[in-house]
Amino acid sequence: MPLAVGTDAPAFTAKDTNGNTVSLSDFAGKTVVLYFYPKDDTPGCTKQACSFRDAQSEFQSKDVVILGVSADDEVAHQAFTQKYNLNFPLLADTDKSLIKAFDVDGGGYAKRVTYVIDPSGKITHVDASVNTATHASDVLAALGL
Repeated sequence: MPLAVGTDAPAFTAKDTNGNTVSLSDFAGKTVVLYFYPKDDTPGCTKQACSFRDAQSEFQSKDVVILGVSADDEVAHQAFTQKYNLNFPLLADTDKSLIKAFDVDGGGYAKRVTYVIDPSGKITHVDASVNTATHASDVLAALGL
């Protein structure tokens, strides 16, 4: 079961697409969309990532940060990002610590679950029934944007 709305989001630190260390605390005061997905460069995951890519300006205009998370490593994330011109960071969760902390372990990969974390670090929305093709617009609607 994913974490519940109203729960404090677990603190985390991970490496992003470019090898930079990223922590949830880096985004204090901002809304964060933290989406977990199974694997880079697979059909559903590509649709989902591209939906966020295409809506990135809408999220940015409202000061909302998008972070994708899978168990893939930085090299896989770099190739995926370059191939599809992704314009937001992907976090490499190779030890699956984020996958476990956010309770989205699908048995060696991340289940497709999205969390919206408010500026104070509380989970305000959970989507465990993701439509990969419309996911970004679904999240925008959930945010009231």
